[in-house]
Order: sequence, then structure tokens, then C-alpha cells
Amino acid sequence: MPYAYNEEYYFSTNWTMPKLNANLTMMFNEFDFMERFKQARHQGFQGVEILFPYEYSSEKIKTELLKHELELVLFNMPPGDFKAGDRGLACIPDRVSEFRESVQTAIMYALSLNCKKLHCMAGLRPSTGANLIIEKTFIENIRFAADACRSHKIDVLIEPINNRDMPGYFLNYSQQAAKLIEAIDRPNVGLQYDIYHMQIMEGDLAPSIESLLPQIKHMQLADTPGRHEPGTGEINYSFLLSRIDDLGYEGWIGCEYRPEKDTISGLKWIKPFL
Repeated sequence: MPYAYNEEYYFSTNWTMPKLNANLTMMFNEFDFMERFKQARHQGFQGVEILFPYEYSSEKIKTELLKHELELVLFNMPPGDFKAGDRGLACIPDRVSEFRESVQTAIMYALSLNCKKLHCMAGLRPSTGANLIIEKTFIENIRFAADACRSHKIDVLIEPINNRDMPGYFLNYSQQAAKLIEAIDRPNVGLQYDIYHMQIMEGDLAPSIESLLPQIKHMQLADTPGRHEPGTGEINYSFLLSRIDDLGYEGWIGCEYRPEKDTISGLKWIKPFL
């Protein structure tokens, strides 16, 4: 699909806008990882997020954050062996010990990097095991993570992910996540609402965001199809971002998309908001 940037469309409204941060795992891939911090700041971002920082030392990441005056908004807890197919550990009954070790690793990175939000990937639903046991495992694991993070004033987030990109994932729907958050019953557990995933799974984005706003602690965006930047797909971001602003959302929105071409030429859509 060709990039469909419309200057009049995106510059027609003067929004105050929620804060937008760059996902450095998916954006600025034209550059080495450590160079992406500089590039993000040069393009006007004041915050960044990372999927998994663990292959780099926290000290090297911290140096880049401080050098370029960037806030690390969010990263994921270790997901298990991602290359081997793991997509998180929280719902898997026979890997509870491994999950708990991963929480401690994430906290060490978060404290070093002054990051106050950790996303905990739920994992793929095990092929064996009763649904109630799998759900109970997830609830107890998130409670453990939340209790471990609470004294450090760190939030633990859960995110519904679409079952097209990630078949078999345990958590797919926003209302499913909302009910789990109620069952987990920890003040530092919240919803990571990804607009791209929820457009695929549910649609009806603006009413859903409004109803879930009390539980939302972080948001992310991308267009669909393609998971590229806003303006390349079917989501009316001109309306939706304005609506989110009107609702009074004060948190960050992570730009978790794969640029259709190169990152910088695809950032025309974002200029009014940085």
C-alpha cells in the first residue's frame, strides 16, 4: 500500500494531544540500536519504549537516555525464549518459578533506568491444562509481579494482543483484560491498550477507550492493515487522537509501528504533536 499522507488532513486541527513516545525496537531500524536514542530525540520525541532491553547493559542504555534527555516510558518483562516461540510466561502453570525470576530481572533494569511501567506478556495458552488453572496461574503471577513492583512505585501492565499476529495468545480482548484486572485487585496493575490490536479484535475504538479509561495506564498505536504509521490504513487517527485528548488522558501513547518506508520520512503525520 503506498503511503497516503495528507497534509491538510493532519494539520487541520491544533490539538494539545497526549504525549507520544517512540518504540525503539520497531522504529529507527535504519540505525544501530544505541544510535536510535539520538535519532528519536532529534525528531522531537521526549520519551521512548523498548520491547526487550536485556541484550544490552542497563548502564549503556542509561547513558543514552541521560545524554539525550529521554524518559524510558515502558519495556516488557522477559518473555521466556522469544526466538524459540515463547510469548510470555504469566499464564503457564509449569513455569511459575521461571516467571518469578523474570520479574526480578525486569525490576533490576527498571530501577537502573528509572522506568515506572513494565508490560507483562501473558504467554501462549498451554495446549494441555484446564482453562481455570491457566487463568488462576495468570492472576497469581500478576499479583506476585505487582507486589514485587509496588514498593518501587512501578506499574505492571497487561495487554490484549490480536490472535492474527499472535495465534494462541492467552489475552485477546479488552473486556477480558478488564475483568482480570479486577480479579488481580492490585492498585499498580493496569491496562496497556494497543489501538492496533483492538481495531483488529474489536473495533469501536473510541467508546471502548472511554469506558476503559480508568484502567488504562499506557496506550500504543499503529495503523492496520500493515502495522505501519497513522495515515497508511483504516484507522481515523485524526478523530481518535483528538477524542483521546478530549477524554483527558494524560499518559503516554507509544508509537509501536513498523515504518512503511524509512522511519524519518514516515514521521510527517506526527509533526503537529511533538
